Amino acid sequence: MDFLRPASWEEALAAKAAHPGAVPIAGGTDVMVEINFDHRRPEHLLDLNRVEELGEWEADGDTVRLGASVPYTRIMEHLRGPLPGLALASHTVASPQIRNRGGVGGNLGTASPAGDAHPALLAAGAEVEVASVRGTRRIPIDDFYTGVKRNALAADELIRAVHVKRASGPQQFAKVGTRNAMVIAVCAFGLALHPDTRTVRTGIGSAAPTPVRARAAEDFLNAALEEDRLWDSGRAVPPSVAEEFAALCSAACNPIDDVRGTAGYRRHAVGVLARRTLTWTWEAYRGTGRAADERGGAA
Repeated sequence: MDFLRPASWEEALAAKAAHPGAVPIAGGTDVMVEINFDHRRPEHLLDLNRVEELGEWEADGDTVRLGASVPYTRIMEHLRGPLPGLALASHTVASPQIRNRGGVGGNLGTASPAGDAHPALLAAGAEVEVASVRGTRRIPIDDFYTGVKRNALAADELIRAVHVKRASGPQQFAKVGTRNAMVIAVCAFGLALHPDTRTVRTGIGSAAPTPVRARAAEDFLNAALEEDRLWDSGRAVPPSVAEEFAALCSAACNPIDDVRGTAGYRRHAVGVLARRTLTWTWEAYRGTGRAADERGGAA
């Protein structure tokens, strides 16, 4: 196994073009596990730790550009305001040591359906910036996951950054696991309110072959919020709406039975997480002052 150590982004792209099978490594929290268990034995490892720009972020304007190697700890510490859903998801990643090393780029590159960042990125409507010696392009997060641990990257492309709009409303993330730390999600759920467009987006992890959105649930909830003028009135979401939203989120799953949980349990748990995160985000929205104070005794 050869170890490639580019000193710049341009060198990294050239190395990837010359060796399309080279496996990128930055935090190494996923790749090294696979290598240590002999699940993967690539001919080349492409060490990106000397490419400083991958560990930087910009939060100017209405969008955050997050370098692929920005560790979860820094997201938690510095980006909780503009990226609340991703910051919450970052808190659930493994242990402090792994949060200090791992980043969103690794989650995206591995494309495991159980990756903690995926539901938050789906709910936020992120775009993935990828590049090769041929040029740079952005892939909408909805188009990024193509199969079990497969993504839309070409063989010569590397993930450079993730672009996420600053949150215009409350966001939440919740995860079910067999313990509180160092655990792969049994299932996970992300929810983001977008008051600027009066829409809701979801993200589901570890309950289908890829991370997915509950699109039918989103459509239903968007229509219910608009029909009942809840964005304007600030009234509570009716229990019947929350229950139907949860049921539709469960129906969006396509899980399997494995050592962490059964398919039936995952569907049920996703519905519970959907209902809870809807309650949390809507109550936070009602308290921001963006909704007209017409609640009275409706709460």
